[in-house]
Amino acid sequence: MWDIIIQPMVNGLLLVYWLLFSNFTLTIVVFTILSRLIVWPLTQQQQKSSKKLAELQQSEAFKKMQEKYAKDKEKLAQEQMKLYKEAGVNPLGGCLPLFVQIPIMGGLYAALTLTMAASPMQLFYLSQIHYSFLPSLASLIPIDNRFLWLNLGLRDPYYILPILVVATTWIQSKVMTPPSADPQAAQMSQSMAVTMPLMIGWFSLQVASGLSIYWIVGNILSVVQYALMPGMKINWKNVLSFRGPATPAPTRAQKKKSTRA
Repeated sequence: MWDIIIQPMVNGLLLVYWLLFSNFTLTIVVFTILSRLIVWPLTQQQQKSSKKLAELQQSEAFKKMQEKYAKDKEKLAQEQMKLYKEAGVNPLGGCLPLFVQIPIMGGLYAALTLTMAASPMQLFYLSQIHYSFLPSLASLIPIDNRFLWLNLGLRDPYYILPILVVATTWIQSKVMTPPSADPQAAQMSQSMAVTMPLMIGWFSLQVASGLSIYWIVGNILSVVQYALMPGMKINWKNVLSFRGPATPAPTRAQKKKSTRA
């Protein structure tokens, strides 16, 4: 993990920092853009798979299947898998590219933390891992991690960045969460649309403000990438509302069940 991901990323950060005239805030922005471009094919595959699955779950065939096997969950699951296979949809297709991205994003997170060197121990490690064939990078250490009122290696004392982290994470989740024909899945999506931004926002209160900038830029780029994909259309009226992801109309079986209750 260290040799394959983190050390090259740290040296890449230092190199970009040198090219951008020792502006570390701009370095974080540019490096986040570069990392998103690298994983763009995986992100595109993930979003296409999620869109295709959502469209299938909103089809008449899927709704009729839910009505027909409403009382037989095992048979319903079998028929759903059969329909997925016939339509060429893999329910896990949106998850597999995400798993590949996790070590890359985790490595970038660790590289940013180490490069900002908020502690003497991190500064010592940073001075030891730069590539010897790039001797000019050693002269950049320690980096200038000041930006406006911020020390990028420490937390934001005024909580402005954590608030922006929550806001951009919430918008990203609203944009990228497709509607679901399954009421339980729709309810879970609505819950995640609230809890995930709050959880990441709380986490941003505990870490360096430079990482908050990374999250904010990453969230904005995710929305832009989604908007640029063919067939993807953002309903800003729905995104900016405080309701959860849109849910389709209930089936006849669900209406009967609700009436009996």
